[in-house]
Amino acid sequence: MVDSSSSSSSPQFLTKHWEGFKEFWGERFSFLDQYSKFIKRDKPLPSWSDADVEAFIASDPIHGPALKTAREAAKFAVTGSVIGAVSTAGITWKYSRSLHGSGLAFLAGGVFGWTFGQEIANHSLQLYRFDTLAAQTKFLEWWESKSERQS
Repeated sequence: MVDSSSSSSSPQFLTKHWEGFKEFWGERFSFLDQYSKFIKRDKPLPSWSDADVEAFIASDPIHGPALKTAREAAKFAVTGSVIGAVSTAGITWKYSRSLHGSGLAFLAGGVFGWTFGQEIANHSLQLYRFDTLAAQTKFLEWWESKSERQS
């Protein structure tokens, strides 16, 4: 015999499960809330140049050094990504002569190289001492106010 009450509670169970799922992942990606006011705008922020970033670094004695260090760390990550992608794809091509395998190795090597480069930068530049999220948010706030003054 089938219990008809279980079918009526199924949508409620799914809703409760979905809310728990959203809460779980929302806590892990809560740092995205910092950027939402810059992303969800009616009119997007205009592009900035390296000179604008350097002006912010010079003008903010607290968040400027953190932003500068974060930008240097990105160079480590890009270098690691290039080395990882090219070397992994090259080794794959040497031993397999498979175009799709080399392409996948190129992508995976780029991701792994980016990760290793970021970790090397984190330790060598002591990035863990800075709040880079706050520095990036302050820069976006500074750029938002500067671009609104220029408009």
